[in-house]
Amino acid sequence: MQDPRLSHIERLVDAIDLPIGRWARVPDDGDAVLSYCNRPYLGWARRPREELIGQSLAAIYGDSAWQAARGAFAEAFAGRTTHYDRELTHLAGPPRWARVQVFPDIDPHGRVDAVYTIAFDVHDYRVQREALEAARRRLDRFTENIPYPLTYVDCGFVIRFVNKAYCAATGMPPEQLIGQHIGLIRGPRRWAEHQPYFERAVSGQPVQYTRLVDLPEQGPRWLRTSYVPDFDDDGNVMGLYTVTMDVHELTIAQEGLRRSVERDAVTDVLSRRTIMDRIDAALADAAVSPVALFFVDLDGFKAVNDALGHREGDALLVRVATALQAAVRADDAVGRFGGDEFLVLAHVRDAAGARALAVHLLKALVQSVADLPPSHRVTASIGYALAPEDAQNPHKLLQRADDAMYAAKRLGKNRAVHCRGEVTPLGVSAAG
Repeated sequence: MQDPRLSHIERLVDAIDLPIGRWARVPDDGDAVLSYCNRPYLGWARRPREELIGQSLAAIYGDSAWQAARGAFAEAFAGRTTHYDRELTHLAGPPRWARVQVFPDIDPHGRVDAVYTIAFDVHDYRVQREALEAARRRLDRFTENIPYPLTYVDCGFVIRFVNKAYCAATGMPPEQLIGQHIGLIRGPRRWAEHQPYFERAVSGQPVQYTRLVDLPEQGPRWLRTSYVPDFDDDGNVMGLYTVTMDVHELTIAQEGLRRSVERDAVTDVLSRRTIMDRIDAALADAAVSPVALFFVDLDGFKAVNDALGHREGDALLVRVATALQAAVRADDAVGRFGGDEFLVLAHVRDAAGARALAVHLLKALVQSVADLPPSHRVTASIGYALAPEDAQNPHKLLQRADDAMYAAKRLGKNRAVHCRGEVTPLGVSAAG
């Protein structure tokens, strides 16, 4: 008759919805045979009990299954609990991963004549782990082989990761970099330059810094470093990533595009659109910093252009533009309004200062063409207006300067006229 206590235990084991088996050691063999299994084990093995009891694991599931299990069985028969993973192929559908825990059945005398196995379905976990590990390997290969210096520093600015490109840029191996304050690696001067960007990133703000760097064997190159904070699940900054990219060609292209929009293609002074934007901005502060707008129209340019051709005409415009640019300060602006018309925007104290600058512009223009034959020379008629004294609206200021320029034409050209009627001396010459 079966021991009632054993019957109670078997009912309890049957109630556990996991496949459980007991494997008895085969003396002098090293193998084990199934001596007991619970009801869930029958469904898991997909065989009736009479086909399982007394059979070895290899006989039930095949030699490959036993090869996966035998090391864990040996550990358990030696008295230690262990586990192994195996891909199950005997179930309906595609193979699934299971984790089998193996633990010893120790008798009152301390002997191990049998071991127990409990199987768990770990397929989804195993697949996700393998996918995560594969993704991590890809990420490791990417970060290691990306041709841009990449670092990770903690909130104390201590380096925790560097890639191959960063090591090449610093000329130092990883073991000399990891654990060091990045300020020590960069040096005091560069750290003082970069520290504000690191501090902003640690405060949670992504930031970029573009600078011109003189690289060995390459010369000056534009580089851009991005500082990206690393947040935990609660939104706290744990550290930051830095990646430095060579943006030289892109920066040069952007500068060329910006210059093509801001600069006149022929004379390289400001384009019409840009000089008008400068006028708008200047009038916004005119109450604090008065400005004068000079409308410059060349006298006799059409005749010279027709006689010499457009190529020589363009060269003459370049001479004039260069002269006007040299006649004003760096924070003043010269732009081509169109054809042979130029605008000069300059900061002045008062009407007397504007009048003096008008004369200076006339002289500079005459001097710029003094080495040309008399038939190829030009002069200019200049009209000017002040802001905010004469106008506070950009278009009104332009209109008043334009009207004054036409007044200068009517008075005989080669002179400057203030929009309120004041006229410079007649016949400005190179000698002045």
